[in-house]
Amino acid sequence: MSDIVFIIGFNYDSNCYLIDGNILVDTGAGHNRDYLFSKLRENGVEPDEIETVVNTHCHFDHIGGNHFFSNAKIAVHECDAISMKNKDSLGTSMSAFEDADNSRVDIELKDGDKIADFVVIHTPGHTKGGICLWDGENLISGDTIFAGGGVGRMDIGGDYGDMKNSVKKLMELDVKNIYPGHGPIVENNGKDHIRLSYSYL
Repeated sequence: MSDIVFIIGFNYDSNCYLIDGNILVDTGAGHNRDYLFSKLRENGVEPDEIETVVNTHCHFDHIGGNHFFSNAKIAVHECDAISMKNKDSLGTSMSAFEDADNSRVDIELKDGDKIADFVVIHTPGHTKGGICLWDGENLISGDTIFAGGGVGRMDIGGDYGDMKNSVKKLMELDVKNIYPGHGPIVENNGKDHIRLSYSYL
């Protein structure tokens, strides 16, 4: 299993997750560089040691800090890569492009791709290219699933039918721990939270 460090989101930032000391999942809104860097350093990692940034989707609060990591490869699902490359401002990548260029995409992910010990699961619904990362026990869920039975909003570039299908797909996994894009993590009974999320759809 990979080593996962939980970096709780500050203000508008998404949660971020440090995997194996050199992979960062999501980078927040880009307004709290010192906070993010301090959390990396608390775990013995210098920012320039991050080799890969994985964006769970293209919303500004998850990609806004991408430009902090100029040495890293930026990985995002191929569907959301379109939004980022086009600097889409219609509720997807939004203000992430106003003050810095966060349009770079180096790796376009597909369902089934591997990142360290994790498999990429395409989970559209919140956005067309939303993904989760799954290692057989831990689910890094982006804005697809939250603690307590929540799901990501579907009114800005999302799709209800896609979300319902994505959550149903996640119900088939024996999830122990959930690491969501916002809010607290779920330990030991992740599958119950996924079932609850599906019951609300």
